[in-house]
Order: sequence, then C-alpha cells, then structure tokens
Amino acid sequence: MRSEVIMQPPANLSLEQQFKLEVLKEQVKTLSQEQAQNYLIEVFRQMMVKDNLVKHLMKDA
Repeated sequence: MRSEVIMQPPANLSLEQQFKLEVLKEQVKTLSQEQAQNYLIEVFRQMMVKDNLVKHLMKDA
C-alpha cells in the first residue's frame, strides 16, 4: 500500500498576521452595516479566486 503525504497548512497565524488582524479589527469597527456587508462579499470573492488559483496550480504541478 502506498503511503501519501498530505501537506496541511498550519492553522496558527504568524505574529505578523495576528498584528494585521488586530489592525483590521479596529478599522472595521467604523464601517457602516452596508460597508461591512460589501467588504465581506469582496473578501469571499477574493477567497474563491484564491481557491481557483491554488486548484489551477495544483493541477499543473
């Protein structure tokens, strides 16, 4: 039986990522509900684009 190694990304954030998240938390506190909804939609869109890019790169690897 062939053993496959599946690479799992680390679940923890780096110190730099934690800092950026704290900065973002402060920034979004001032958004209106409409701005927050638009921001959330854009974040999800970008996550889907990133997923598609990763899938494409994995397929070509």
